[in-house]
Amino acid sequence: MNPTVALVKGEHRYENVRRALELVEGEVDLSRARDVLLKPNFISVTKQLAATHVDAVRAVLNFVRERTSAPLVIAESSGSGAAEAAVGFRNFGYHALAQRYGAQLVDLNREAFVRAEILDWSLRPIGIRLARRILDSDCRISICPPKTHDCLIITAAVKNMVMGSMLRKENRLLAAAMGLASRLVGDSSQFGGRVPTWVGRFSGNDKLLMHQGYKVMNLNLCKVAKLVLPHLAVIDGLEGMEGNGPVEGDRVDFGIAIASTNAVAADSLVAELMGFASSQIGYLYYCHQAGLGQGDVRQMKVVGEVMDSCFRPFRPHPAYEAALGWRFPGAKDYL
Repeated sequence: MNPTVALVKGEHRYENVRRALELVEGEVDLSRARDVLLKPNFISVTKQLAATHVDAVRAVLNFVRERTSAPLVIAESSGSGAAEAAVGFRNFGYHALAQRYGAQLVDLNREAFVRAEILDWSLRPIGIRLARRILDSDCRISICPPKTHDCLIITAAVKNMVMGSMLRKENRLLAAAMGLASRLVGDSSQFGGRVPTWVGRFSGNDKLLMHQGYKVMNLNLCKVAKLVLPHLAVIDGLEGMEGNGPVEGDRVDFGIAIASTNAVAADSLVAELMGFASSQIGYLYYCHQAGLGQGDVRQMKVVGEVMDSCFRPFRPHPAYEAALGWRFPGAKDYL
C-alpha cells in the first residue's frame, strides 16, 4: 500500500492545515459519516505550545463542514496531572469555535466507557477503560502538534488518539495530589518509563496504566491503536516542541502541516522530518508490522512539498537513548 500524505510548508497555521487537507480531499469520504469526532491534544490545559491550537481545529472544521452536515464533536480527556478538559476548552478559545460550527465540546473522562486489555510490565493482561464515544465514532480525526516525548521519542496523531481514549476518573483532591507528585518527581522516564500498576489503579487514571516501561508501552500503544486508530490524521507543525517534551520542551519553528487518511504514515513522515528514523519509534514500527498503516516513507506518495525542504532535526528528550531500548525478542507475539 502506498498511501498519500500531504506535506505543506508555510508561515500561517490555518492556511497550512487547509492546504494539506485539500491535497488529500479525494481520499476523505464524509458522505456516510454519522458523526465527526475531532480529537485535539490537551496534555496541558495551560501551555499552548504543548496543546492543539484552535486555528488548526478551525481549518479542519471548515473542511469537514463543507462536505457533511453530520454532527460535530470536539472531544478530549486531558493528560495526567492536568486539570479537566473544560479548562483547556476555555483557556484555548474552543467555546467560540464550537458555537460557530455547532459542535459539541465533550470531556471524555465524563463519558461512558468500554473495557479493553493491555499488558503490564511482565506482559500479563490488565484491564483499561476506553471512551465509548471514540470507539463508536465512524470518523475520528486526530489534530495535534509534533513533539518529542519522554518515553516514546515522538508523539503525534496516533498517540494523541490512543492516550485520549483512555479515561481518568480521579476525584479532584487525588488529581491535585497526582499533579503535585508529577511536578516533584518528574516524568516517568526517571523510572524507565514505568509507573507501578497500583498507582494507576488507585488513582483512577488509566492513562498511567499505559506506562509499563519502554518495551511494553510501545506494544500497548499499538494494541489500543487497533481499536481507535484515526481515520484522518492532521499534524499542525507550524510550531513543534523539542527537548523535554511533551510538556516542558522548547519551541521549534517548523512551519509545516501534514494530513493523511493513513495515520501511521503521517506520523512516520513527521518523525523523519524531525530527524528520527520511523523505525526507531516503537509503536509506529509495531503499527506498521500489524498492518495498521505504512511506516516506510519510501512507500508513501508525498504530495505538496518535497521532504528535504521541510527537514528540521529536533533535539531529543534527555531520555532518548534509554527510550530506544524498546525492542525485545518475541514482541510481535503479543500484538
